[in-house]
Amino acid sequence: MRIASVTVDLLKVPLVQPYMAAGNKISEYWHVLARVTTDDGVEGFGYVVLLNAALVKPLADATRELSQLLKGMHVFEPEAAWAKLVRAANWVGPGGFVNCAIAPLDIAMWDAAAKTANQPLYRLLGGFRDRVPAYASDNLWYSLSLDALAASAQQHVADGFNAVKLRIGNEATPQGEVGRVMAVREAVGDSVRILVDATETWEANQALQTGRALQDAGIHWLEDPIDHQNVTGLSRLANVLHVPIATGEHLYTIHEFTRLFEARGAGIGIIDLARIGGITPWRRVASLAQASDVRICGHVLPELHIHLLAAIPNGHLVEYVPRSERILQSMPKLEDGKLVAPSGPGLGLSLDEEAVRRFRVA
Repeated sequence: MRIASVTVDLLKVPLVQPYMAAGNKISEYWHVLARVTTDDGVEGFGYVVLLNAALVKPLADATRELSQLLKGMHVFEPEAAWAKLVRAANWVGPGGFVNCAIAPLDIAMWDAAAKTANQPLYRLLGGFRDRVPAYASDNLWYSLSLDALAASAQQHVADGFNAVKLRIGNEATPQGEVGRVMAVREAVGDSVRILVDATETWEANQALQTGRALQDAGIHWLEDPIDHQNVTGLSRLANVLHVPIATGEHLYTIHEFTRLFEARGAGIGIIDLARIGGITPWRRVASLAQASDVRICGHVLPELHIHLLAAIPNGHLVEYVPRSERILQSMPKLEDGKLVAPSGPGLGLSLDEEAVRRFRVA
């Protein structure tokens, strides 16, 4: 049950259909993929996904260097392993680059632990339920025309989703943003929840004005309306608006989340699995959120987050963006608008080894 070997690969997965996000062209998904193998022959894997080529090779190198510190560690001691990795790279922390480097290793270790226990990961982590409501978040960009946006939302609903998330923040007026929401509302009907993500576009006063208009249009939440560092502004918005403020994906440490929750700056906390440093610290933030009466969502990676959100009582929604489907044999299933946690041991996922070889960067 001790880790005998660890390998790390960098993958460049080209997109079939490139798109624009937050003003940047996205044409490939970079994966830092880690695998740990125990002396019993159990292999666990984990990865993070990055949209920008900048620093991905140094990140993979950092993960590769840190990985050697896991050798000989017991697979059921992820807390000790995480602490060891943080101590080794403490001079470039806390958070930031070091968290992203540790995350694939931490996820792989949890996968191996659950496989060793012959249990699905969500059950090893607490097992509150085996499925979580999901929302479609792909191909709903603000660069799309109203007709294209409405058609994309309709397709998501036809695929079984009953919630969708639009990217907004590119219109000149609040009425323009409301127009995008209403175009989708007319296309999908009243029973589908519409979430909006402003990608930190606005200043506080504009966020308040536009937030009120969007609130009246019936949105389910308002995500990242202003810069995540402006906790005072987020708190003001959350206090004035009735619609929940969703934020947190840009935070790297539990201390940052503590500040956000104590200021009542979020009704819904969003945790990025790479930035927080993997499953081990993700669980800590989720518990902190529960104590603060805050619901939790994960940022992308639905095939991993389904286990984490199914394990906790305050898990809210799974964001469905299939950034890794080309390196996996299959994705978790959607049933009645809910993503179902795989029932196999560990993550319940299998890599497409031919695809991994094809996309590997030397």
